[in-house]
Amino acid sequence: MSETKFTAINNEISDPNIYPSLFLGHGSPMNAIEENEFVEGLRGLSSSIPKPKAILVISAHWLTDGTFVTAMERPPTIHDFGGFPKALFDVEYPAPGDPMLAKQVQYLVKTQTVKLDYEWGLDHGTWSVIKHIYPKADVPIVQLSMDNKNSPEQHFLLAKELVPLRSQGILIIASGNIVHNLRMVAWDRLNEVYGFDWAIEVNQKVKDWITTKDIESLLSIRSKGKEFEWAIPTTEHYFPLLYTVGTRLESDSVSFFNDKPVAGALTMTSFRFDSSLYQTQIANNN
Repeated sequence: MSETKFTAINNEISDPNIYPSLFLGHGSPMNAIEENEFVEGLRGLSSSIPKPKAILVISAHWLTDGTFVTAMERPPTIHDFGGFPKALFDVEYPAPGDPMLAKQVQYLVKTQTVKLDYEWGLDHGTWSVIKHIYPKADVPIVQLSMDNKNSPEQHFLLAKELVPLRSQGILIIASGNIVHNLRMVAWDRLNEVYGFDWAIEVNQKVKDWITTKDIESLLSIRSKGKEFEWAIPTTEHYFPLLYTVGTRLESDSVSFFNDKPVAGALTMTSFRFDSSLYQTQIANNN
């Protein structure tokens, strides 16, 4: 692929074939095999997004020393959890990899070195959500790791370098949760739509900052008070959100879905950015 096809000017692309960029709240691994309203929300995505050439995923569950991208032909399904029923461990999601996309990512990212990985695969932050969108496992998937030494700003700047992929038939998916505190989960309300006041407050503030494009606030959650310390005690589930925000175009609109809390201290809030050019094309094709 020629160098010019990777070029984006001022973080904007004129090609009307621009794919959305998604942030998916993945919640419990059990969502992979259960039926609920959140699964229905994920399943509905396939009807509003043309089948992509490949998917690039940033998952909360692949933190590394350095930045890596999966480059194998057949990534294994990783069951990176414990204490769940055998039926969950039996799930396989045999989507192919895409070594060429891995090399494109490596080429695009200039702010840091991206190394090719041949050992990881697809963790549950990836397959537990994508299996509902593309149940046939027929779309190639590549995962990009998050360097655990990177600052919020570094994650955001790396994401901005991935923007050209959206006009190359690539669907970008980040998988995590805005509010994620397992130590404060109300386990007796695990299957209920229920959120503690502080969880609902933090979730709404983050949504507001996304809507108003308040990047500074999104990057500085550690200075926002005790509610944020409770809602986001560690950042691995929050940082994928910065990759979705970083791949936003000026022409994008934002829409939220699966926007509910569960078990007090988790939120399933998901959102997508759609280019107005993309939306116009879809409307003309319908």
